Amino acid sequence: MKYTNLPGTEINVSKLCLGTMTWGIQNTEAEGHAQMDFATENGINFFDAAELYPTPFDIKKQGDTERIIGTWLKKNNNRDKVVVASKIVGPRAFVKEIRNTIDFSKASLDDAIHKSLTRLQTDYIDLYQLHWPERNTNFFGILDYKHQEDEAWSDNFKEVLHRLEGYVKQGKIRHIGVSNESPYGLMRYVEEARNGAKKISTVQNPYSLLNRKDEIGLTEVLHREKVGYLAYSPLGFGQLTGKYLDETPANGRVTKYPQFSRYHNEQSFEATRAYREVAQKHGLSLTDMSLAFINQQSFVTSNIIGATSVAQLKENIGSIDLILSEEVLKDINAVHKKYPNPAP
Repeated sequence: MKYTNLPGTEINVSKLCLGTMTWGIQNTEAEGHAQMDFATENGINFFDAAELYPTPFDIKKQGDTERIIGTWLKKNNNRDKVVVASKIVGPRAFVKEIRNTIDFSKASLDDAIHKSLTRLQTDYIDLYQLHWPERNTNFFGILDYKHQEDEAWSDNFKEVLHRLEGYVKQGKIRHIGVSNESPYGLMRYVEEARNGAKKISTVQNPYSLLNRKDEIGLTEVLHREKVGYLAYSPLGFGQLTGKYLDETPANGRVTKYPQFSRYHNEQSFEATRAYREVAQKHGLSLTDMSLAFINQQSFVTSNIIGATSVAQLKENIGSIDLILSEEVLKDINAVHKKYPNPAP
């Protein structure tokens, strides 16, 4: 395994992070524990969760992913050996059942952090993230920003950072991050840190061969402001394994949950076929090539891999040893030029 530093901290995290959002719906507690066992045996020390999980969202199962991680931590008594990240939901109609008011107010943060700590059976969360912005902006597959003049939100970046810093001082969280964030949002957080607020450590966004939009504007901010990048959906909900190209797998996530279709438009299929040809040309598996591309990007702190079986997890972890040649990268970029960001 390879390791990187969580920017602005003394924490070293594995270059591969284990995503957990299927645990509790697609995976049982025993299967989640088996994945964590296998991951740690192979050098992964970084686990990413959220109060929302598992997905697809079901209020009856909400929080079960954190509970599964919590029972594993208790069973293994190894809390100081792993880095645990979690998140608070932002405003969105589909999560309105989680609490009376969905925002980043002190009351909401109090409720979310307390419940996450309880489910995780821990005294602290290493990296606590805002799952998506409070304000109206484009994320979750929406490419274009559309401004709303009557938006209820008002600029509260400083207040949110100071609230989060309060939990750091209490020892309940160690560091903070954001997710599904734009260059504007990231820079506003950075600006407030210059004025005395606590600096965020990371931003967690979708990044894959089908979605490289953050290279356009966000990566300059990451490099210049020393913010880490956590890449999620590196295989585009399984699209970049190639398993959806020739058939409709009965156990595929998108087969079971067709609402997760943002990587399954016509251009995404065309791009995936082209990337598969590149992989075959160079004697690589499409999965390995897709993950290795992300692993070796200089701005990526950790690549969040997810699996529903230990066999899948084993293949994904194997990508850490693959370094793509200049020839492979040239061919990848030729496909990207033809099919730029088909699945934002």
